[in-house]
Amino acid sequence: MRSRYTAFATGDADHLVRTWHPRTRPDDVGLDPATRWTGLTVLRTVGGDVGDDDGVVEFVATWVESSAGRRGPGAGGELHEVSRFVRRAGRWLYLDGEHG
Repeated sequence: MRSRYTAFATGDADHLVRTWHPRTRPDDVGLDPATRWTGLTVLRTVGGDVGDDDGVVEFVATWVESSAGRRGPGAGGELHEVSRFVRRAGRWLYLDGEHG
């Protein structure tokens, strides 16, 4: 989860593609360069331990518009999501999430 947040924050679309389950991954991982991610708070985790093949992460990520984007400079907000992950061939992959 933290590596995916970092990928969003640094604009690393390749990492997002590599860590997204191929069954649910979109054709294009579009990152908005005007969005600056400013923080991540993990609220809870379920599973995801060494012997597990799936896990859940609930988090809140905050953002602001760094330029005159869709919402205008200085606009911001938060993304509250409960994400599901699965382990395949020893690697954790993002499966999907529900926004709250």
